[in-house]
Amino acid sequence: MKKNILVTGASGGFGRLICETLAGKGHKVVGTMRTTSGRNAEAAEHLRSAGVVLIEMDVTDTRSVEAGMAQSIETLGTLDVLVNNAGVGVLGIQELFTAEDFLAVFDVNVVGVQRVMRAALPHMRKEGQGTVVFISSLLGRITMPFYGPYNATKWALEAMAENYRTELSAFGIESAIVEPGGYPTTFVDHLMKPSDLSRSESYGAMAEAPKGMLAGFEHAMETNPEQRPQKVADAIAHLVELPTGEKPFRTVVDYMGMGAHVEPYNDALHNLTFGIYSAFGNEGMLKVKKVE
Repeated sequence: MKKNILVTGASGGFGRLICETLAGKGHKVVGTMRTTSGRNAEAAEHLRSAGVVLIEMDVTDTRSVEAGMAQSIETLGTLDVLVNNAGVGVLGIQELFTAEDFLAVFDVNVVGVQRVMRAALPHMRKEGQGTVVFISSLLGRITMPFYGPYNATKWALEAMAENYRTELSAFGIESAIVEPGGYPTTFVDHLMKPSDLSRSESYGAMAEAPKGMLAGFEHAMETNPEQRPQKVADAIAHLVELPTGEKPFRTVVDYMGMGAHVEPYNDALHNLTFGIYSAFGNEGMLKVKKVE
């Protein structure tokens, strides 16, 4: 069954591949990005040639999100699937990120998702069906040095998705989290760096460690033929096409060994959550209501 799908953050990284893959499977796809001109012009042209409708939307601006969502729903006719993909990464020693730096990252990765959800959900609840996909990360389950603010946002996103899962299930709206590992995409090219370098000298040799760690990780990604971003897009396409009630809540997509350690963690949390909800008679909130 073909779906009407909205994907945020379509200009690069996973977003562009997700849009192309879904459109290639015959789904009607709207991709959003802050602007379709400037550095995004080439990506925009490519996506349009693939059959993706592009709409400008800045997830850090409530009015832009509301206008973009209204235009997207008008274009699609209805919204079956929302893929919350827009995000920004970071690289640097956590102390060197100012409070304003943290706010900027949270504004995109967490508050931006909330803006999009608030714009989309009245329509989806009225329709009594739909799927919301949250693009998280393995760094939303574990931490690694020099990604501190990003770690914090993805952990927050996981909590947000957990709550939406239970609060929307009775309306026929299914939630799913996708947790990719690190992949060689344009996402790496736009990592936010800390704005306060005045303290870096006191870190000594550690101050250069983030660059070295990123270089080593990039090399590991490039030399691993299995770690290709298309696999994340394929996983999302598969998830979208699964029947309501059969989608896993968390999907790990990683071929570098990290995911194998996170999956048992996810299984343990699933059992723990079910047990706690069952203790209070609320386990039904963990299961989406199927459309009759």
